[in-house]
Order: sequence, then structure tokens, then C-alpha cells
Amino acid sequence: MSRTPLFDRLIDDAAVFPPGLAPLDVAVREHLDRRSQPYAGHLGTLLVPATDAAEAARLAAADARTAAHPLQLALVVRPDSPVQPAVDAVAALRDDDRVVVTGVEVGWCPDWRSVLALEVPVVVEVGVGADQRAGLDDIADAVDDEADVTVKFRTGATPTWLWPDEHVLGGFLDAVILQGLSFKLTGGLHHVVRGDYAGEPMHGLLNVVVATHEALDGAEAPELAHVLAQTSAELLTERVARLTAVDAARVRASFTAYGCCGVLDPLVELAALGLIDEHPHLDR
Repeated sequence: MSRTPLFDRLIDDAAVFPPGLAPLDVAVREHLDRRSQPYAGHLGTLLVPATDAAEAARLAAADARTAAHPLQLALVVRPDSPVQPAVDAVAALRDDDRVVVTGVEVGWCPDWRSVLALEVPVVVEVGVGADQRAGLDDIADAVDDEADVTVKFRTGATPTWLWPDEHVLGGFLDAVILQGLSFKLTGGLHHVVRGDYAGEPMHGLLNVVVATHEALDGAEAPELAHVLAQTSAELLTERVARLTAVDAARVRASFTAYGCCGVLDPLVELAALGLIDEHPHLDR
């Protein structure tokens, strides 16, 4: 089968966030450009801070392309920040026909459930250790109550967040899949294979795909860590190529998306390995 569906709409555009830090007007324009360029079918939503939602909507309204195909935005509130800006932004954009709010992303905190009333999909970022366990339990309770909630985990380092190695990430995948929750990742997945890039360790997209498949089949954290540490592009490509259509659907039901500030980097690498085609999608 074609591997393309496995990667459809997988990579959310985080151009305005570190380390990319693109100006918002540049990010909006380039995101709209990419909707009619090669690899467009693998591009997800544009991620913007909730505090910039009004400006993003203004920029969208000034672009003729959004008349037929509105700009899709996910509104982000960083962990340890108040969620009220997301509440206000969704209310302000609800009747704006040039933008579609595809969801809000917040950190797990005491008042995160206030965004459930917005009636848009919600993504909640969790940490590690006891914080992660409590967060997953809380999110699972909300999902049991039929809330549309996905878990988020950070795979790249920040000034306040240590890079989670294969054991930490493997533990997260084990825990989130045992809870039956879907997840997205953010930060660090700029390449498709695990390795050191510019002197820094980075997780690989294909490693995550294979590890997710293994976790769904019952593999536990130590086995997942082994997959996440694999550095052979040939081996990982072969394992992905063996996934059936059913396997791919199961993986994507769990691993819904990830944010990347340079969306073309992993897509060019996937194409070089023959795992995606350069097909544009113009219908959104």
C-alpha cells in the first residue's frame, strides 16, 4: 500500500514558535502558500499563540485565498500560563468566516477543563513523573465523559525542559497508550531518524511511528526505548513499509499530529526515503 495516508495532515505548522520564531505575517503567508505546493497533503493546522489569534485572523482576512479555503488555526497557551486567552480568542473568532479554529492547546493545570466548554478539540500538555501520571488520569476521566481531548508531550529541549531521552519518551508512549488516549508531540521532531543534529540529540519521526505501532501491540517502555534509540534509516523505513492499512489507521488514531517549526525538513526526508509523494491538496 502507499505509505502516504500514514503521514497525511500529520505535521502541524509551528513556524512562530522556537527555534523558528517566524514573524506572524510570514508564518501565515507561507502556510497559505504551502497549501498548494508539494507535500501539502501532509501539512496540518497552523499553530499560533492564543494571544495572537486576532492578528492571525486579520492577516487571513487580507489574503484572498481564505475566501474559498479558510485558514485553519490551533490556538496555543504555553504550560504554566492562564487559559483565559484561549477562551477569549475562540469566542472572538467564532463568527469569522476566514478562519477555522481547529482546537486549543493548553498545559495541564487546575483550570484546564474550562476550555472544554468551547466545544472545540482540546490538547493538554503533560510533564513527567507524578505530574504526568496525574495528568493522564485527569484527561482520561474527561475523555470518559466524552470530551474531545488529546494528550501532548514535548520531545525537544527548552530552557526549562530537559530533552526527554528514549527511556522518558518510551515511558510516555507506554503510559498514554495503556490509558487508551490519543496524543500529539511537540518540539524536536525535525528529522525522521534518531540522531545527533548540530551536536544535539533529536528523536526521529519514524522511530515514533514504529514505537507507537509496537506499543499498540503490547510492547512496554524498555522495548519502546530500544525502538526510539534506533539510528538506521534503512531498518526504520523497512519496518514502516511493512505496516498495513489497518496498522497505519491504528497508529494515526493514537499519534494524531506533531508540531514542527520547519515543516518541510521532515517531509523532504520522508520523500527521499520513498515514504510520501509530492502531491498537493487544494481542497482545504
